[in-house]
Amino acid sequence: MSTEAEANPACSFRAEAASDGSQILSFIGRLDMDSTGEIWREALRHLQETKPSRLLVDASQVTYCDGAGVALLLALHRHQTDTGGECAVLGLAEQFQHLLDLFASANLDAAGRATPESRSVLEKVGRVVHRAWEDFRTLLAFVGELSLALWEAVGQPKRIRWRDLLLTAELAGVNGLPIVVLIGFLLGLIMAFQSAIPMRQFGADIYVANLIGLSMIRELGPLLTAIVLAGRSGSAFAAELGTMKVSEEIDALVTMGLGPVRFLVVPRVLAAVAMTPLLAIFANLAGLIGGAVVMLSLGFSFEVYRNQLLSAVTVGDLMGGLCKSVAFGIVVAAIGCSRGLQTQTGASAVGDAATRAVVSGLVLIALVDGAFAVVFYYLGI
Repeated sequence: MSTEAEANPACSFRAEAASDGSQILSFIGRLDMDSTGEIWREALRHLQETKPSRLLVDASQVTYCDGAGVALLLALHRHQTDTGGECAVLGLAEQFQHLLDLFASANLDAAGRATPESRSVLEKVGRVVHRAWEDFRTLLAFVGELSLALWEAVGQPKRIRWRDLLLTAELAGVNGLPIVVLIGFLLGLIMAFQSAIPMRQFGADIYVANLIGLSMIRELGPLLTAIVLAGRSGSAFAAELGTMKVSEEIDALVTMGLGPVRFLVVPRVLAAVAMTPLLAIFANLAGLIGGAVVMLSLGFSFEVYRNQLLSAVTVGDLMGGLCKSVAFGIVVAAIGCSRGLQTQTGASAVGDAATRAVVSGLVLIALVDGAFAVVFYYLGI
């Protein structure tokens, strides 16, 4: 027994029952956005009428299949899964099968559930703690592998991909300079205006220069640079490596004996470490210029502003801020690459990796900054 339906001149399907009771759906022609809609309705209607326990989709005569066609094949699979049956796609061309394989069956099953499973509060807390522990273990293993790769790179500089390092330095450093300078200038301007009002009540508005100099050089300059770097470069690293992971390029590197950490991560980390202190210096300079604009508008001369800065800011303050910026650069680049290498399969995997890279980067920046504050306090710096 067989039936045949034609929804579009470019595509049709034929349904027939096999001797073992399974149903065979044979698609012929193009499964694209123009022809899939009507075929979709007819195929699902046929399955609802016959209710087969096993469905075989013959795609050997499919000449073209885009996202709409893949969605149709996934819908047939989901219908069989929801009704307790089986489904198999046979004969699909290799280039179309690769597109279908990007959607893991586990993700498909999860997406097909109408309502989430009910769990107790204790189970939810346990799952969160378990995921956090697994994430910590993965991050710790990545830190160890990256440290070993950096040590080998220092001992053998010829193994570093200098062309990629310079390109990354240009993208992360030179291209990010305008936004860093702009935000630094505005931050210095705003801080000077906000602090001048209460300090003028006590006749201490001249010390606005001290406040701007110490806050920008010791804290806000490096912190501002790290936040901008996390938003721009950290997410870019995660998206780039995540795309390579989804498209199996990283698997190809491993097959050829090239370690992803040494081949892809080390140049990005070194570029971020080299660029972050330079960006922090420009952020400091822009913030000081913004403070100078406010001080000049308040009637103070530039010489007074400069003398106040030189009396308040020391070389130790500058070096402490630069040390922070180096640590921030390592954290942002490393966490961005780590999240990129942890990318899963699926359409939203790359976006999730970029989001996780930014969030994790900001959290780690705050933790590292707090650690520096404690160390500087006990060292009396």
